[in-house]
Amino acid sequence: QVQLAESGGDSVQFGGSLKLSCVVSGLPFGDYCLGWFRQVPGVERELGAIAGISDIGTTSYADSVKGRFTISKDYAKNILYLQMNSLKPEDTAMYYCAVVQFGPCPPLAYLTPSRPNYWGQGTQVTVSS
Repeated sequence: QVQLAESGGDSVQFGGSLKLSCVVSGLPFGDYCLGWFRQVPGVERELGAIAGISDIGTTSYADSVKGRFTISKDYAKNILYLQMNSLKPEDTAMYYCAVVQFGPCPPLAYLTPSRPNYWGQGTQVTVSS
């Protein structure tokens, strides 16, 4: 049974940092494209990919987070991370980790919410101005 469990969400002020974690179990962690998505509150179905990391560690980012967020994974611990720096109020959202597909990631523009096979339960990030 594949399970994903996020943690690390919190309330922070503008310019602050957070590190989200996602423990993945039930599949060979290192063989899959993994991603982070976020859903802005009050916007129905506005769930978008913000970062992806392939089986070999190739990363991709949405323009809105490039240079501020870093996706990484610990192969030994089966943990996916999202380091978020220079946080802005517009980063306020529910953040979800997901197992997308075996092997490389599709281009981020094609990493739609219908692509992932498995999802975590989400962790809330709130950034105040």
